[in-house]
Amino acid sequence: MKIIQLLHSVNRGDAVSNHALALHQILLREGFEASIYALHAGPGIPEDTVQPFSFLPQITDRDAVICHASIGSNLHYEFAGMRGRKILIFHNITPPSFFRPYSRALEVQSASGYAQIRALAKWVDYFMADSVYNKECLEQMGYRCPIDVCPVLIPFEQYDARPNGGVLEKYSGGGWKNLLFVGRIAPNKKQEDVIRAFCCYQRDYNPRSRLFLVGSDRGMEAYRRRLDAYAAQLGLQDRVIFTGHIPFEEILAYYRLSDLLLCMSDHEGFCVPLLEAMHFRKPIIACRAAAVPETLRDGGLLLENRDPAQAAFQINRVLTDPELVSRMAANQERILKDYAWEPVRERFLVCLETALRLPARIG
Repeated sequence: MKIIQLLHSVNRGDAVSNHALALHQILLREGFEASIYALHAGPGIPEDTVQPFSFLPQITDRDAVICHASIGSNLHYEFAGMRGRKILIFHNITPPSFFRPYSRALEVQSASGYAQIRALAKWVDYFMADSVYNKECLEQMGYRCPIDVCPVLIPFEQYDARPNGGVLEKYSGGGWKNLLFVGRIAPNKKQEDVIRAFCCYQRDYNPRSRLFLVGSDRGMEAYRRRLDAYAAQLGLQDRVIFTGHIPFEEILAYYRLSDLLLCMSDHEGFCVPLLEAMHFRKPIIACRAAAVPETLRDGGLLLENRDPAQAAFQINRVLTDPELVSRMAANQERILKDYAWEPVRERFLVCLETALRLPARIG
């Protein structure tokens, strides 16, 4: 039988894309005739792995189609009318309110996405969510069917590759403390709160510190300009480094350089960078919001509010308390076992087997 994955877009470094590519390898190894089709494919994506949606072959009742939902897309309308078993993996969608001040197009696309997900409830045979939080979001949208939870697959062995030497050489040494946030430049990520907390830490505890904001600002140029202006207003234009979209080996370098990951995001369906930081044994401070507590657990410190002075106090506490960091690292090692390749692979295959036993809906 064929198992086809559908995505709005596939891009290097994107968590949803990486998850789909990992599932593709699992499906091939399990003997399925697996393929991926997308409306858009970014540079560097192999054509023999991801094909244009216009090339989608005929689907029969014996086949299965997995649709990854993370944004509003016309793909959802096509998916609803397909034959075969229809499986939806819900990665969550950034609420439109975050985009309203910066991009009318993204606001509309996000709102459309929520409407599409609500409509898909009557067409889809089986539902998966990355997190309990995402499952609860579906239930809040009116879903009353069983929804299974399966985490994102992360190929942690890839993070042991050689980091970019130029980045390491540029920022190593000098006694600097390096704070890090990894994620696209977007209003739901609350980079302004990361900058604000860093400002308090740099001013009140350690003037020899800097902040790396690693992630693309594509489509969010207006928000990025406001962040630039804000950093300049605080006198931090030389201490807040925006990397833009960078190759994977440079991301690895920034993780290795960092002393702490600071996440103030207000909406995350899973938050892969938390687990990436755990892999590098980095201390983590994050704001309690959305799926962050579920993914982080006791692998870092959770902030109960966005007070920058309190965040700075906790940053200094972590960076000056080796025993706290050691306990955090031990907790992270335990958590990472739950997100290792094999247990997540087994969980996905159990979910897939459940889906394939169900009769496909017609029309």
